[in-house]
Amino acid sequence: MNQIVRFTIDGIECMAEKNTYMIEAARENGIYIPTLCNYPGIKPKGSCRVCSVKINGRMMTACTTPVTDGMVIENHTPEIDALRKAILELFFVEGNHFCPSCEKGGICELQALAYRYKIMVPRYPFAFPQRDVDATSPLLIKDQNRCILCKRCIRAITDEKGRTIFAYKKRGSRVEIGIDPKLGKELTPETAQKAMDVCPVGALLVREKGFDIPIGERKYDKMPIGSDVEKIISHT
Repeated sequence: MNQIVRFTIDGIECMAEKNTYMIEAARENGIYIPTLCNYPGIKPKGSCRVCSVKINGRMMTACTTPVTDGMVIENHTPEIDALRKAILELFFVEGNHFCPSCEKGGICELQALAYRYKIMVPRYPFAFPQRDVDATSPLLIKDQNRCILCKRCIRAITDEKGRTIFAYKKRGSRVEIGIDPKLGKELTPETAQKAMDVCPVGALLVREKGFDIPIGERKYDKMPIGSDVEKIISHT
């Protein structure tokens, strides 16, 4: 029988199975912890740091930390919200995100988090990096301008033989996630669509296909990100 542990998030009493990752344990208790790199079903990496919380006074990532008995977690405080907002602003200025022209607008998790944290204009200067669009795959476009290097595609997308289709290329500040030239040409329509769905932004788009859901009727057009978690259980 799995052991149940008790912990608090922002003073709210919570319970979950021991060793459940905090971000999922919070979700089970109706508490939303924002993230961009975490995705259900794939091993967490803690690479985006958006899910940073304070545990017993120490800052840690919620997606890679299992809950333990008696844990005291701070999720929404002025300090943590300011940190998350700064991280989100850095994502925007580090890349080239032109939301109105992006097919993922209204579905994009970065855009939705910007709305949640009320980001109007980032406080940092825009870098406007010169990056390419990889259109070598017949079914998928990789727009490096929108990629936030969350590694979701690397971790989640493989072909039928288990071979990884995406991988890092270049180094340092020029690092990018590229498509394997050979495997990219062999993508199935199902894998290409899965890659687009896994990507939290508009860096991976299925070619010659768009507007399945009209603008104004997309996921985050209808409800703010995280509201599906927070409506499960009322803490008021």
